[in-house]
Amino acid sequence: MENPFIVRDCTLIAIATGLRAQNLRELRNRIQEVPEACIYYHFWGGLLRAKFDDPEFPNDFASWARHAIHDKRLAERLAIINPMDFENLEDLRRELLEVIEERLDELDLPPWVEADQQFYFVRSQIVVFNTGTLIRNPREFMDRISSFSLGSVFYHFIDARRRYPLGIDDFSVWFETFDGQYEDLVRAVRSIDPYFTNLFELRNELKEILDGHFRG
Repeated sequence: MENPFIVRDCTLIAIATGLRAQNLRELRNRIQEVPEACIYYHFWGGLLRAKFDDPEFPNDFASWARHAIHDKRLAERLAIINPMDFENLEDLRRELLEVIEERLDELDLPPWVEADQQFYFVRSQIVVFNTGTLIRNPREFMDRISSFSLGSVFYHFIDARRRYPLGIDDFSVWFETFDGQYEDLVRAVRSIDPYFTNLFELRNELKEILDGHFRG
């Protein structure tokens, strides 16, 4: 029975919440109340937008701590939070709050930033559309992955983790449908950590794994 992979593309629409923070205490208070879509956007949204910040600080909270309040120690602690380590966004929120609370306990007077340097909370809305591309087997997938848009990579490899209880990607789920023929490939794909990278590198890594499996 044919079970083609339907390639979809996506974009993240950034929606202002009206919430902002001018110091670290305000940031903590706002994080407690913002919707989960804000946490998602500020950790993952940078992959789909042009970013010129220091790549050492991969999420918006870490970047703000480094470049707005100039707290390198906090920025480094926030930067190492990997959303892949948490089962859901609420667990990620709690970890974020714990790191900020710890830093607040260390500071006598948290610095304020200028009005134009405030942290503006944004929530995301994902828009998904069908590309019209069908892939019928994993070998064909190997030949086509290089042509995937970055939006397709994001949707199928990153956003998919919100759609599966175990936090897995669409690609490896599809490979599993071939009666156990591609168990090694499934394991290799699921071993990728997509957070400390960019979508270009992620697409290349997927291509290398597929090439290694079929041509190695």
